[in-house]
Amino acid sequence: MHFSTLDYSIVVIYLIAVAFFGIYTSGKQTNVKDYFLGSKSIPWWAACFSVVATETSTLTFISIPGLAYISNMNFLQLAFGFLIGRILVAMIFIPKYYSGNMETAYQFLGKRFGDPMRKYASVTFIVLRVFADGVRLFTTAIPIKFITGLGYLECILIVGLITVVYSYIGGIKAVIWTDVVQMFIYFIGAIASMIVIYNLLPNGWADVVQYAAPGNKFQSFNFTMPSSLTELFTGGYGLIGGLIGGAFLAMASHGTDQLIVQRLLTCKDKRSSQKAVIFSGVIVFIQFTIFLIIGLMLFALYKGADFKTLTMDSFNLTKSDEIFPMFIVKNLPAGLAGLVVAGLLSASMSTLSSTFNSLASTTILDLFQGSKFIKTQKDELMYSRLATIFWAVVIMGTGMLFQSETNPAVDFALKIQSLIYGGLLGVFLLGMVYKKAGLKDAVISYSFAIVILALLFVLPKFGVMPAINLTWFTLFGVIITFAVANITMLFGGLKIKK
Repeated sequence: MHFSTLDYSIVVIYLIAVAFFGIYTSGKQTNVKDYFLGSKSIPWWAACFSVVATETSTLTFISIPGLAYISNMNFLQLAFGFLIGRILVAMIFIPKYYSGNMETAYQFLGKRFGDPMRKYASVTFIVLRVFADGVRLFTTAIPIKFITGLGYLECILIVGLITVVYSYIGGIKAVIWTDVVQMFIYFIGAIASMIVIYNLLPNGWADVVQYAAPGNKFQSFNFTMPSSLTELFTGGYGLIGGLIGGAFLAMASHGTDQLIVQRLLTCKDKRSSQKAVIFSGVIVFIQFTIFLIIGLMLFALYKGADFKTLTMDSFNLTKSDEIFPMFIVKNLPAGLAGLVVAGLLSASMSTLSSTFNSLASTTILDLFQGSKFIKTQKDELMYSRLATIFWAVVIMGTGMLFQSETNPAVDFALKIQSLIYGGLLGVFLLGMVYKKAGLKDAVISYSFAIVILALLFVLPKFGVMPAINLTWFTLFGVIITFAVANITMLFGGLKIKK
């Protein structure tokens, strides 16, 4: 195993240092506004970096290079759509949140439709985050398992326990300021990996072109029009699906998902929040480009070999997500390997800490605020910290459920998110567009969207229908929500003659 004592030392020092740094920067929390919103004192650029770090989990770090290895750079179409979606979030959603002085995304639904809709959306958000971030946590365990030889359970516990320490003590301030540091660490790790791969290629970039060009792996935008509707919805990442699907997915993730919205609400005013969300899209586009290029460089380094023929300690790889971790462990020099693994852990821990905190905020502020057992601000803060620990334990347990998943994890996790994102975005837009839409219309249409999207996700696994590309899930959910709501509003408004 090519992982030296120096590398182990760097990783251990990083894990300890990030926990202490998070606690140091957190300050003192006296109420849940401090714990969950950082007293609305976070600079826009820090919130921006935190948004990027939060959505950049280990999935980006190891799954995006693996995706480029087995396909091409068409994923950039989705990233461009993400940028468009964030601009729309800045224009449509951010003004609504700041005009209402809201603490969570779902307060909007409560004010618009009533408290039952707020709680319903909160519960489905919790389910979404538990499963989606269970995937992310498991992907973090892959390289740690390679390095240490520990089982997946032990690897998951290492990452989860370190992360929950500063999340529990420091709240959102600790989460955001550690995110800022962690973003730069994983960026440095990625660039360092590119330099090492480049130097290992006999002819440098010419080798990348030699192996990638024949398979059209440099293709970033697919302008080929689909030959049928079936191909449009089930084919690879096309331009139409990438731009439209990516825009709707970003509107849902950055406009309705408490994981991201919470960061945007820590800014002092609307304009700061808008700058944070738009600039995060620019950084993410650059980031996706870097990780996709790493995948192409690895493809050239391994001479275009099928990843299943590559070996790591005498066993063949089984997932494309394992390609980059294998390279890190086998090829990076002493010290640098530890730095890159620290970067990989940074990507994971930034997302996990945000997840723990956002789940706790939704649980306390949306579901239990005003309950009989929460009588004072001190009680509210105590239960918020307990909720942080509870959800950390749940997500660590959920991470163990995805060991048998062989598809690229980034694709799998995005589909899980999109099951709820479509209906969630649909019901938010419903509340903004239709003044006559009521609680019944919102609940029924939201439920229909979730059920239909779940069927679209599950049925292909039994061969009943072809698999729908993830880029369309959110848009389908919005369409279903609006269609069903219009039907319920129509029949709800009809008067039956006696």
